[in-house]
Amino acid sequence: MDLAIEIARSKPPIISLSEGHELRVVEAAVEAVNLGIAKIILVGNVDKVKQQLAKFHCSCPERIEIHDPTRSTLIKEFSKSYYELRRHKGITCKEPENQATSNLVYAALLVKNGHADGTLSGAIETTSNVVKTAIWVVGKASQVKTISSCFLIFPKSHEPMIYADCGLVIEPTVAELVDITIAASQSCKSLLNTDPRIALLSFSTKGSAKHKNTDKILSALQKLKSLKPELLVDGELQFDAAIDYAVGEKKAPESKVAGNANVMIFPNLDAGNIAYKITQRLGNADAYGPILQGLEKPANDLSRGASPHDITQMIAVTVLQAIARVQ
Repeated sequence: MDLAIEIARSKPPIISLSEGHELRVVEAAVEAVNLGIAKIILVGNVDKVKQQLAKFHCSCPERIEIHDPTRSTLIKEFSKSYYELRRHKGITCKEPENQATSNLVYAALLVKNGHADGTLSGAIETTSNVVKTAIWVVGKASQVKTISSCFLIFPKSHEPMIYADCGLVIEPTVAELVDITIAASQSCKSLLNTDPRIALLSFSTKGSAKHKNTDKILSALQKLKSLKPELLVDGELQFDAAIDYAVGEKKAPESKVAGNANVMIFPNLDAGNIAYKITQRLGNADAYGPILQGLEKPANDLSRGASPHDITQMIAVTVLQAIARVQ
């Protein structure tokens, strides 16, 4: 949030929120505007959105727009755009307008067609619908093969970290691990404003165990060093060797990452998802995500249990991604 305030206040990006009638979303949107980090488009029924907005004080009400897809003058443009995006699937002539008038798709089309800089959904919508819409409408970035996700982790007694992938790719191949790692390194730079120190995690540290799973980590490391020699990355490392200096010095004394990692790359979704929830629940860390990586423009998902504070933080994340994209 502090980084978003520092960077975005001079020219706040426009963020579309598809669940504009949801009280938590409206409260978060007003807070983001009051902080000066974003301009907001609330998507939904005008009367319902206005009713919710009236419950909060907004210091700059001109920075909040309401778009009702059923009344929008953009529907012809958006219907045509959606048809072009999905016509290879053989959609019917009526489907584009039906889709474009749905809040979720409309909010994503605002980004696709340049009316907004990023979008955020998921306080009500399922992750499946949010991610599917983001991929179909916003689309992959050029030269990106793998859409993945990361979480921002703020432990109580450690510097902030990136965990990836904890939300999307179930059993990544070597190539997908490489894609996830490169995307997570970019997320570290744009969201934490620091250089990534990347640990490829495993149950083994530097050959302490031999298995096909550790072979996959080593193959990913070799490919990363070939493709991105400037990245500070190492593996395979156990979590304690990656994060604790004394353990890292003992288990991997020649590693430049061991004991000092701030980007944790998990070998599969089981490990990543379990790890971030343990960190959050037992370690009392703040965890924000899943933050989608590899899209042409920012589009993010919310937990359906997200508080207004959580949503404001995710607006800040989306803002920082939007700024990084144009820098």
